[in-house]
Amino acid sequence: MSRFLFVVPPLAGHVNPTVSVGAELGSRGHSVAWCGHASVIAPLLPAGAEVLATDETLPASELDSIVARSHGLRGAEAFRFLWKDFIIPLGEAMLPAVEAAVDYFEADVLIADQQAIAGALVGRRRGARWATSATTSSELADPFAVFPLFGTWIADELLAFQHRAGIPEGDAERGDLRFSEQLVLAFSTEALVGGGPFPAEWRFVGPALGTRPASVDFPWDWLDPQRRQVLITLGTVNAASGERFLSAAVAAAASLAGRVQAIVLAPDGLIESNAPNVLVRHAVPQLELLAFLDAVVCHAGHNTVCETLAHGLPLVVAPIRDDQPIIAQQVVDAGAGVRLKYGRAGSDQIADALMSVLETESYRDAARGIQASFRAAGGPRAAADALESLVPCTTKATRAR
Repeated sequence: MSRFLFVVPPLAGHVNPTVSVGAELGSRGHSVAWCGHASVIAPLLPAGAEVLATDETLPASELDSIVARSHGLRGAEAFRFLWKDFIIPLGEAMLPAVEAAVDYFEADVLIADQQAIAGALVGRRRGARWATSATTSSELADPFAVFPLFGTWIADELLAFQHRAGIPEGDAERGDLRFSEQLVLAFSTEALVGGGPFPAEWRFVGPALGTRPASVDFPWDWLDPQRRQVLITLGTVNAASGERFLSAAVAAAASLAGRVQAIVLAPDGLIESNAPNVLVRHAVPQLELLAFLDAVVCHAGHNTVCETLAHGLPLVVAPIRDDQPIIAQQVVDAGAGVRLKYGRAGSDQIADALMSVLETESYRDAARGIQASFRAAGGPRAAADALESLVPCTTKATRAR
């Protein structure tokens, strides 16, 4: 039996994939814990999961303020904010708590999310066995090809972060904190990411979907098997500022009443619809619902895209910020969807794009091809196998005795 510690940021999309991997490791007799903001991550984890909290280092009120200030940012401005105002400050704040968690838990393997750079720094500084959790595939391509100077700026910021933490200059320059030299768990596949060849230590394991802790009620009898069903969602972070796009999407769906039913995910009171073929909900059991759908309209968030493609469904993607334009382009390049401009798409454009992915077989065929690649990649089992391979043989022998 070995001990595995996940270090995660306070972001649901970065926590959810680790839940299934942690469950797989636990089923093999290993001890598993998570280090992060308990107020955010604990509700996403199974009951009884061990959480080593970092909340005091960056209070929830400050996290809410960061999210509020990020609304409305696009392109390079959004990327710069993500790193300058979130990832780097979060790493600085979490560092003492991560150090304490590693000492307390005595992990054999540390798994650090790409946006929880404190975990990567602790692993590198201690010479520990550590892996990168790449829960979004945006960093696996070249995310800054369009903004090369920005990529250089991030590299410099990561070096400065390591220098401030006491890592000697030569050691800090040997590697990027976003990529462990020992193991990078990529929760995608080459069929979606494209590009390559990739380093030998990168393992494409596909999405780790698993189950979610407490599902929500849904009126399943509302679904009409004679019409196509689509989900329209902007995810949890973007939904509150998505009134214009969601209203246009509702109008698009309403115009297709004879052929389509739409489930729209939106905060209470944000939008309304009297169209009988449109159902507006503040929450849906997304993984269960996908089994009944024909397509998804979304913001190109990595989790939503992977969950959709894991069900062999095509997409209409309207990226908003951060890694979403990169993920959206991966979908388009793979032939599995149509891309719209989030700030400009009107109801006619959304309706046309939706009917295109519903009626053109090539989109569904491409989505099913990626679905097959996800299944072949192995998911949580493959991820657990890779993590077990990092445990030193001496540790395994000692624990066995």
